[in-house]
Amino acid sequence: RGDILFLSMSDDPLVTGDVVVFQLEGRDIPIVHRVISVHENVKGEVSLLTKGDNNMVDDRGLYARRQLWLNRQHVMGRAVGFLPYVGMVTIWLNDYPGLKYVLVCTMGLFVILGRDQL
Repeated sequence: RGDILFLSMSDDPLVTGDVVVFQLEGRDIPIVHRVISVHENVKGEVSLLTKGDNNMVDDRGLYARRQLWLNRQHVMGRAVGFLPYVGMVTIWLNDYPGLKYVLVCTMGLFVILGRDQL
């Protein structure tokens, strides 16, 4: 939570162990989980099963009703790097709305006090 992820949208095949960001129908927030199983049918269509690293079970409980696998269209990208905790500022500003006002007032004070005298 709070990490900034760098995503790759390459056409390289997804493999077990890849960390992917996927969007489920009816959910506003993308999910970041690890691929634990990859299946390819005779037509070449790839299906994925994911699981959160700290979860005891796979993500089938998160998927839509009667959906057992993710398709490539659900995947927004593969994580190729991250910056730890950089996104915490945004989380704090959303979790504590008063912090926004403190930040804006502080910046305004710096602007007023930092003006050059003519």
